[in-house]
Amino acid sequence: MSDQRRAVLIAGPTASGKSALALARARQSGGVIVNADSMQVYDTLRVVTARPSVEEEGMAEHALYGAVPAGQRFSTGQWVRAVTALIAQVDPEREVIFVGGTGLYFDALTSGFADVPDVPASVVLVVQQEIDALDEAGRMAKLLAEDPDTARRLKVADPQRVVRALAVKRATGQPISHFQQDQQPGLLDDWHIEKTIVWLEREVLRARIAKRFEAMFESGAVEEVEALMAQGLDPSLPAMKAIGVPEISAWQAGRMTRAEAIDRAIIATHQYAKRQRTWFRNRMADWPRLEMEARPL
Repeated sequence: MSDQRRAVLIAGPTASGKSALALARARQSGGVIVNADSMQVYDTLRVVTARPSVEEEGMAEHALYGAVPAGQRFSTGQWVRAVTALIAQVDPEREVIFVGGTGLYFDALTSGFADVPDVPASVVLVVQQEIDALDEAGRMAKLLAEDPDTARRLKVADPQRVVRALAVKRATGQPISHFQQDQQPGLLDDWHIEKTIVWLEREVLRARIAKRFEAMFESGAVEEVEALMAQGLDPSLPAMKAIGVPEISAWQAGRMTRAEAIDRAIIATHQYAKRQRTWFRNRMADWPRLEMEARPL
């Protein structure tokens, strides 16, 4: 038997069925499933973020799901440190199965991660408020003015990466590229790695997204958002921006109808899935694709 530890990496856009695939693999191999989704780390929002159910978690060991209070920010660096500690405690004979849709997490596992300093929440909040009303062109223009190097490297000025770059520049006085020059090796550099991207045709994925969100309304999503809003949290926190939270809270406040809330959440999920697919095509082009047929959720 090889001395190498084994890892299975299962990536895919939201609603693609990757969590079910990971669960089937874990039940077969006895492996531990590790969350690689930046929203599923937060508590309170099991249904809204499509975390595995209590029953599914009982079928195999799961880690880093719902592990962070919704009132906290959890950076990629913090995820890397949590995973480093976790895998050190797992029996080396067990397979570790990473599953999720957050490309930066998979980058950290396979290509390495630049340990950028944590930025004060107050700085992140100011930057977030500044770019909230901007479209992609506006975000790119702002980034170009403050961190031209990062602006030139980004193909798409998605909000998360723009906020991160601007916040780092303002907090440290250095562009994020200054820290990225000191890239740490991938966490799984000496592991045997099996990579898979779960892939669905766009229209099949769109249908699954619509069906899943409509089902969420009937299975606890509304109650979760009520519980989250009752905590009186800073609206700029990542958990408060999870797809479904703004829409459901707007419906509850009477600012839109139930049907409008569902439609807007579905549209937002489509847009998110599109960004995920773009990342996978550009940054993970060498990963084998598992082409999935239309299947029930």
